[in-house]
Amino acid sequence: MAVKGQRPHALTDVPFHYCPGCTHGIVHRLVAEVIDELGCEGKTVGVASVGCSVFTYNYFNCDMVQAPHGRAPAVATGVKRARPDNVVFTYQGDGDLAAIGAGETVHAAARGENIVAIFINNAIYGMTGGQMAPTTLPGQVTQTTPYGRDVKTAGNPIRVCEMLSSLDGVALAQRVTVDCVKNVKQAKAAIKKAFQYQMEGRGYCIIEVVSTCPTNWGLAPQDAVKWLRENMLPYYPLGVYKDIGEAKE
Repeated sequence: MAVKGQRPHALTDVPFHYCPGCTHGIVHRLVAEVIDELGCEGKTVGVASVGCSVFTYNYFNCDMVQAPHGRAPAVATGVKRARPDNVVFTYQGDGDLAAIGAGETVHAAARGENIVAIFINNAIYGMTGGQMAPTTLPGQVTQTTPYGRDVKTAGNPIRVCEMLSSLDGVALAQRVTVDCVKNVKQAKAAIKKAFQYQMEGRGYCIIEVVSTCPTNWGLAPQDAVKWLRENMLPYYPLGVYKDIGEAKE
């Protein structure tokens, strides 16, 4: 019987711990497929900090480093500067990258550190129980905003790709999602381009993936996808926010 699909070699044969309907697993597979296609598994180093993705090191066959909360860009910078021939990526959620790690993120991007950031934006703190995150939408109900996020007191959500695209050190800033086959393919292409840019020494790349969190949103998986399309995508439009040029094939 012909094999129609199989697990990427860069992805370990370990069941994911993520909740039903969570899109972390899809993004993990896309990253692993890109590593396979670029043939860089043996020299790839992933850096994950604190959040739902804290166990990412269980799922990739490449070397992985655990970073303190929000410090993945700093750790990745150290790895890349010490081993410039390695391919280095961070895997971070919105509470990690855009809150406690905002300083590290902005300055790594401003310096043009030659790393890739995979940024999962599901508008909420997932692992710690569903509190408001920097990307929580105006009016969105969370554990710490039971009446909805009030921008007068909590401020406005941070649009990370738009913010980082203004920095000279950024080579690629693109927002994608994985809610359907078409968008999954576009997300993979964006991740692959980011890895290629790093291998070409072009600078800092960030791929923001607008994602679901059915558990903390209090929705069934299919309803969470609908909520993402109706609420998150209008506020966080998909697209390329900065791209310095085409990657070499």
